[in-house]
Amino acid sequence: MTKTVVKVDDVSMRFNLMTEKISSFKEYIIQRLKGNVFFDEFWALEHISLEIKKGEIWGIMGLNGAGKSTLLKIISGILKPTEGNVEICGKIAPLIELGAGFDPELTAGENIFLNGAILGYSREQMEKKFDEIVAFSGLEDFLNVPLKNFSSGMYARLGFAIATVVNPDILIIDEILSVGDIKFQNKCRERIGELLSGKTTVIFVSHSVEQVNNLCNKGLILEKGKLITKGDIDEICRLYYSRYE
Repeated sequence: MTKTVVKVDDVSMRFNLMTEKISSFKEYIIQRLKGNVFFDEFWALEHISLEIKKGEIWGIMGLNGAGKSTLLKIISGILKPTEGNVEICGKIAPLIELGAGFDPELTAGENIFLNGAILGYSREQMEKKFDEIVAFSGLEDFLNVPLKNFSSGMYARLGFAIATVVNPDILIIDEILSVGDIKFQNKCRERIGELLSGKTTVIFVSHSVEQVNNLCNKGLILEKGKLITKGDIDEICRLYYSRYE
């Protein structure tokens, strides 16, 4: 029986949204002391349950504000759910926000070691993989350039190269395959194919139904924080088209 590597059990996520616009931390403290700070509750996710098996490729679909990125951040451990539990078996490499874990003042070469450490890799591991990371990213001529001078596409190339070079157990991708040129996108797909042959599990968010259908074998649809349906990707994509297109 295939091993479960991600189990999301009745997860809900609540955010408190401030009803009044406060422009500075000082003003917030003053208004808070006066008792003039009020919040509205917003449930970004409600009672989400999901099991993902080793080697599966899941596409998470939904309109803007459906809760897709919130779910990825909870699975990654970036956010703690208000209710429910998440169980993870294995090492996660999250590619959720471009530049997350990078220091824009450091060079690309320095950020390889910094981001690797954040992902849990030792300096020795990163030294062994350094040349491979640089070659995949195609940034050989920019290793000594501070990241603050990089384009979003260059950020994506470097982040993807670092996250996938040591074969994570679970790879989480939020829209990154829509960044960069066609050549880079094709390299990403080829790299994901290599990871899948080694049974890496992938959780993927994209607004491109075609991209999700081509890459994934399982999927789910979120709508306003609620799970509409989950199952085989062909059925999920057909339902998504009929519901939203």
